[in-house]
Amino acid sequence: MRPSRIDAFTIRGGFGKFQRYLRVMEYTMSETPLAEIIEQRRRNLEHLNTAGFGVSNAPFERSGTIAEIHKTFSEGAAHQLAGRIMTVRDMGKSVFADLRDGNERLQLYLQRKHLGDDAFLAFKHIDLGDIVGVHGELFTTRTGEPSLRVDAWRLLAKALRPPPEKWHGLKDVESRYRRRYLDLIANPDRHDLFRRRSEAVRAVRNFLDKHGFHEVETPMMQPIPGGAAARPFRTRYDALHADMYLRIAPELYLKRLLVGGFEKIYELNRNFRNEGLSRSHNPEFTMLEVYQAYGDRTVMQRLVRDLILHVRDTVFADYKAPPDARIPDFTTPWREIAYRDLIRETMGADWFDQPLDNARAAAAERGLTIEPQWDHKEITHEIYEKLIERTLLNPTFVTRLPAHLVPLARTCDDDPDSVDVFELVIDGWEIAPGYSELNDSVEQRRRMTAQAGGEHGDAAETLDIDFIEALEHGMPPAGGMGVGIDRLIMVLAGIETIRDVILFPQLRPRS
Repeated sequence: MRPSRIDAFTIRGGFGKFQRYLRVMEYTMSETPLAEIIEQRRRNLEHLNTAGFGVSNAPFERSGTIAEIHKTFSEGAAHQLAGRIMTVRDMGKSVFADLRDGNERLQLYLQRKHLGDDAFLAFKHIDLGDIVGVHGELFTTRTGEPSLRVDAWRLLAKALRPPPEKWHGLKDVESRYRRRYLDLIANPDRHDLFRRRSEAVRAVRNFLDKHGFHEVETPMMQPIPGGAAARPFRTRYDALHADMYLRIAPELYLKRLLVGGFEKIYELNRNFRNEGLSRSHNPEFTMLEVYQAYGDRTVMQRLVRDLILHVRDTVFADYKAPPDARIPDFTTPWREIAYRDLIRETMGADWFDQPLDNARAAAAERGLTIEPQWDHKEITHEIYEKLIERTLLNPTFVTRLPAHLVPLARTCDDDPDSVDVFELVIDGWEIAPGYSELNDSVEQRRRMTAQAGGEHGDAAETLDIDFIEALEHGMPPAGGMGVGIDRLIMVLAGIETIRDVILFPQLRPRS
C-alpha cells in the first residue's frame, strides 16, 4: 500500500535567493561560541516559521524504519520516514543529507525541481540535529548509494544546540555518561549495544518462560535488608513512621514464595548497594534471581549455561566486539573446579596446611597487601579474588566455596566447612552465583544470628524473623542462582567497564 504524501504546506512568505555553500557538520567543525550557535539556530527557526515550515505538531505516520527500508529496498518504492539530520551537503540546486533513526542512516536527495522553490530554499535553514519527516521515492545513485528522492518534508523538532563534535562522540568519557543522549546520537555502535541489551533482557525472559518459570515481583523497599552481605541505602517511610531500606537482594522474599508453593520462579529487577564505584560495580544494578524447588546446584549450573548460550546465540551472534576485547570461548566445555583446588594450583598443594605467618608471607611475596588482623581464610580469599579470579577467561564454575562466605547455602555432605555452590566466572568477572539452598530453619537461624554479630550483637535488629518463621513452615529443597545482567552484557559484548553497558550510570557529583 502506497503511503500517504505529507500534506501540502501553507506558504506565507519567501526567502529570496541563497548563496551556494557547502555545509557538512557546519557548527561542529567551527570554533563559534555556543551562545552564537544557539542564536543562529533560533534565527533559522524564525525564518522557517515565517515561511510556513516551522515545527509541525501534527501526527506523522512512518511507512517503516530505515533498517526495514534497507532490508526490503525496492527501486521506485514510495516511503515516509522520520529521523535526525546528521549531515548536509549543499550543491546549490540540489542538497544531499543523511537521515538517521536509531543506529541506521539513509541518504536524502533534495532537488529544487522536485520540491519547488519555497520548500527547497527552506530546507537550507535546517540545522544538523533537527528531526524531520520526509516523503519520497527510493533510488540508487550512480555510486551505488541507496537514497530517497524527497518530494516533501516537514520539521518535527528543532535542535537549538549543536550535535557532539564531529558526530564521532564526546571526547570526554565522563561527558558520555552524564549526557548519554548525545552519546547515542553521535555513536551508532553505542546505540546498537543498548538495543541489544534490551533484546538480551527479553531473551532471558523468553527462555525462562519457555522452561516453565513464572516471573514474580517482590518488594524493592524492605524493613530489613537481607539476602546478601552489603551496605543498604536507607530511606524513611513517613506514613508508617518507619525506616526502610532499598533492597540489596530479593532472595529472602523469593524463598518465602517457595514456602508458599511456587516451584519455578524468577525476578528480573534492580538491586541497590551503598558501596563504591568501580569498573565492575554500580550501586544500582540489574539482577536476575531464579529458584527451582526440588533442584540443586547442578540443576542451576545447567540452567545458567543454557541461558547464557541462548542469549549469546540469539542476540550477540553477529555482534562485532571492540578490536582489543578479550573474547571468552563459549563453545568448549565449561570448566568445573573446586575453590580449594584452584588455590592449590596457585599457592601449592600444601597451602591449607601452612601456618598463618607462612601464609601471610607467601601472599605478600605475590604482591598482595595483607591486613595484620586477617586469618588464614581471609588471606586465602584475597588470593582467590586478586590472583586467580581475574585469570579465568573462559566460563568456569568454581564450586565448593568455604561455608563462612555463603550463609544461605547448604553445606556439602562430605565436608561441613564447604557449601554446595558455584560461582560462574567469565573473563575475570563473577557473573552468577548458584546454590543448593539451605532449607534447615534451625541452621539458618544459627548462621544469620552469627552473621549479625551473635546473640549479644545486632541480631535483634537485623535478623529477619519473618523469614526464619517462613522456613519453619517448611521450604522444599531447591536450587537458586543470581545472574548479574550488567556483567553478562559486558562479557558477551567485550566491554571492560560496567558504565558502558548502563544507560545512566551513577557518577560522582560535579565539583
